[in-house]
Amino acid sequence: MPGASTAYLLDKAAAGERLYFDEALQIYQEAELTELGMAANAVRQLRAPGRIVTYLVDRNINYTNVCTVNCQFCGFYRPPGHADAYVCSRDDLAQKLDELVEYGGTRILMQGGLNPGLSLQWYTDLLDWMRSNYPTIERDCFSPTEIANIGALSGLSVRDVLIALQEAGLEGLPGGGAEILDDDIRNRVSPKKQKTDGWLSVMREAQSLGLNTSATMVIGFGETLEHRIRHLQRLRALQDYSLSEHGNGFHAFIAWTLQHSEMTSAGRSRHRDQYGATAHEYLRHIAISRLFLDNILHHQASWVTQGPKVGQVSLAFGLDDFGSTMLEENVVSSAAHHTHMSMLEGEIHALIRDAGYIPAKRDTAYNLLRIFEHEEDSPAPMPINYQSRSVGLPVEPQMEVIPLHSSLN
Repeated sequence: MPGASTAYLLDKAAAGERLYFDEALQIYQEAELTELGMAANAVRQLRAPGRIVTYLVDRNINYTNVCTVNCQFCGFYRPPGHADAYVCSRDDLAQKLDELVEYGGTRILMQGGLNPGLSLQWYTDLLDWMRSNYPTIERDCFSPTEIANIGALSGLSVRDVLIALQEAGLEGLPGGGAEILDDDIRNRVSPKKQKTDGWLSVMREAQSLGLNTSATMVIGFGETLEHRIRHLQRLRALQDYSLSEHGNGFHAFIAWTLQHSEMTSAGRSRHRDQYGATAHEYLRHIAISRLFLDNILHHQASWVTQGPKVGQVSLAFGLDDFGSTMLEENVVSSAAHHTHMSMLEGEIHALIRDAGYIPAKRDTAYNLLRIFEHEEDSPAPMPINYQSRSVGLPVEPQMEVIPLHSSLN
């Protein structure tokens, strides 16, 4: 509708109608934050109605920090041969998985760097070992970037790699490595990394094989609002295709803000003040995402980067999932000093209840495992694990970060 008012477009979106690119851009630029939140929450009630807010009990395991990509926003990686480089041993993994089982966890999310020393056989052996020894733990492992790297090292297609991993026990792919799905941004902040079409192609193949997948996004690279909406548009187009062709697409969408400090190239750049995004920008973005991504059912909070209280507020901006306990987190926390590294179930319950919702434990595919209808059913809240983190700086070529423009929109 040419010349439509922002109020009209908000009403259109809140009613569940699809937004075009220019309409989403207009809303992003002009709508008041509270109006955005109300519209996004209306859509949340259309897509995932009720007062239930879900969460997952899982653990992130970063099996190796060896990487050859040198992303300018990463403080986690170490180049091959570095003194701090590691690959987790089976004993280390067993200890982490034993702890997860003891805590009642249901999933492991495993990601690492692009390690040139690990073969496809290493990955299939690892998955088979986990399936044999920890059959109750879901295995969501290896981002699209890692999958493509395994294929390049082994000389196999992405599909053949995914089939081999799936046969060994892989159940899903995390959505890591998406950042901004626009090569203008990727060529600037991660020029060696997988491009936009590559990330989408891996996810397309994974969805065709019935694997669980999630979609992610990181804002705060100095990108324009147009870049952000193009990212969402590409996710929506892939979701349309995969649901139509395979009946299987992204289970959830998760967005967060870039974390950086002197532990990353971006944080040491003279342009560092132009990177990152505020809590206000985060709330605007998740609301727009809920309105635009009309075919992705679940939208997840990022309390790890935003903090528990902003995570709680975000439930009023279209989100229906509080994320996971994340009993371990290493990548985001290696990019900034102050991150929330883990949270126990009781604290998640308390935050969800204080926001006026009912907590429910789920699995990766959003099947409900238990609804905690009454407060007395919830475990007692424990203090949030909020701590400073200081790590050694990665050894890397000194690369200047050149922003596309002088400020964020």
